[in-house]
Amino acid sequence: MASSLDEAIEAIIASGRRLDARGLAPATSGNYSVRLSDGRIAVTVSGRHKGRLGRDDVMLVDTDGVALEGKKPSAETALHTVIYRLYPQANAVLHVHSVPVVTLTRHLRVAGEILLEGYEMLKAFPGITTHEVTVGIPVFDNSQDIATLAREVAVDCDRRRRDGQTEVPAYLIRGHGAYGWGKNMEEAERVIEALEHLLTCEIEAMRLQGVRA
Repeated sequence: MASSLDEAIEAIIASGRRLDARGLAPATSGNYSVRLSDGRIAVTVSGRHKGRLGRDDVMLVDTDGVALEGKKPSAETALHTVIYRLYPQANAVLHVHSVPVVTLTRHLRVAGEILLEGYEMLKAFPGITTHEVTVGIPVFDNSQDIATLAREVAVDCDRRRRDGQTEVPAYLIRGHGAYGWGKNMEEAERVIEALEHLLTCEIEAMRLQGVRA
């Protein structure tokens, strides 16, 4: 958790540069946030290129996503705030537009989750200590109704907890991108990078198996 707005801004700017260098921030896509120690949330301003962020490109919102200054937050801010409510340990959230995520979720047109099993890289996710595990990454259909989508995320989280499923700090939006989170920005970046690797492996495995749409 960032102790100050300055610390949060620095983390968001640095992450934007790193993710842009990895091809995960095309055009002005994506949005990033950090929770401050006082509960407020620093989030990227709408429509700013994440690889070229400056201090004025980050703003404060409250726990409901309401702007606390005269700027416009990302249109998807509610998808950040719902994560902070559902996961008290989460203090940084990253949303990226990933080619493997978009490609795989469009290919698997009706899948409600993507199962990942036996990968060593699964240990990059917090709480997973072995490759001998199967995890399901939730997939939600894309929508411009962000409030409804946020409710779907919350309902799915509650269901998975009731069913005793392994929690993974990520979910996918079909044909859109991925959300990943962590206790700090470093952990959130690790989740996003691991997810990118794992889904790329899934696509390559399907290619080798000759899978067709």
